[in-house]
Amino acid sequence: MNHHVQGPFDVKVLPRKADNPQAEKSGVGRMSLDKQFHGALDATSQGEMLALRNEAGDSGGYVAIERVTGTLDGRSGSFALQHSSTMHKGAQHQNINVIPGSGTGELAGLSGSMVIVIAEGGKHSYDFTYSLAGE
Repeated sequence: MNHHVQGPFDVKVLPRKADNPQAEKSGVGRMSLDKQFHGALDATSQGEMLALRNEAGDSGGYVAIERVTGTLDGRSGSFALQHSSTMHKGAQHQNINVIPGSGTGELAGLSGSMVIVIAEGGKHSYDFTYSLAGE
């Protein structure tokens, strides 16, 4: 059975120093993610992101992995999300999925995908469609 939840989240994206000089030359940015989800997904997450934008700033891509810990529709546990998204001249293509087998506790067997919405003024929200094995 598919479930669908939506809600706001807060995010802190902090730049991280590259581990070596060659990485700095690549133009790829490395950032840490710290999120607080609200609503049916009441959770925190921490993760790492690599990103690159073109000089105009209207196209680019990022990859990230984050561990989400808290409750989802009242079920406790954690799971991991894998991001692989691009933007071309402002048009976004998001691919954010639950990493198979990453669910723990009452979220064991979780699968699903998420869309991140960034409204004017920088307010973030999530749109998460998921299912749990055995339902």
